Amino acid sequence: MSMISCYECGKKISDTARACPNCGAPGKSRRSGSEKEGWIALLLAFLLGAFGAHRFYVGKTGTAITMLILTLTLFGAIISGIWSLIDMMIIICGCFTDAKGKKLKF
Repeated sequence: MSMISCYECGKKISDTARACPNCGAPGKSRRSGSEKEGWIALLLAFLLGAFGAHRFYVGKTGTAITMLILTLTLFGAIISGIWSLIDMMIIICGCFTDAKGKKLKF
């Protein structure tokens, strides 16, 4: 049995533990992925992708605001459109992450 450190309190716990016995924080299996849904991000990217809606949803507000500002200009709208198409492909592949770097769940 392997031991890991709890991400909340730092105490050593089993790598298969569902929660830390010391502080109650979710174990490795609960925190490995994002709590954000991939299909919602995909739908937002398809419908409002050029405006950065999918990036606002996953918490990437900096790049979402950049996409929004770009969309308000004629040339920037083309860039945002291509950017959202690339994001849709990344979401479909299952590699898109939220602001904390965790992969979206499907």
